[in-house]
Amino acid sequence: QVQLVESGGGLVQPGGSLRLSCAASGRHVSLYVMGWYRLAPGKERELVAHITRGGITNYADSVKGRFTISRDNAKNTVYLQMNSVKPEDTAVYYCNYLQIAVPWGQGTQVTVSS
Repeated sequence: QVQLVESGGGLVQPGGSLRLSCAASGRHVSLYVMGWYRLAPGKERELVAHITRGGITNYADSVKGRFTISRDNAKNTVYLQMNSVKPEDTAVYYCNYLQIAVPWGQGTQVTVSS
């Protein structure tokens, strides 16, 4: 059974940093395109970053230059390093596979506020 568990969220001041983790089981993250999404109140779920099997990364314009997605194959885990965060980054963050239908995890709440 495929399962995704996100962690690492919290309250951070504007300009600060957080590192989110997504531990996967059942399907190895190196075999698929993996993405980080976020869901903010009143908005649709947004894909903010993804990483291909070959390690190529892509970012939404809203986070480009500030967020970095990476993958640890040995730990079957995907990360999202968030730097220079802004209040508009406040959301619940989820990871998922882009190519296969996998139930969403519980997500991890990120709140950017002074």
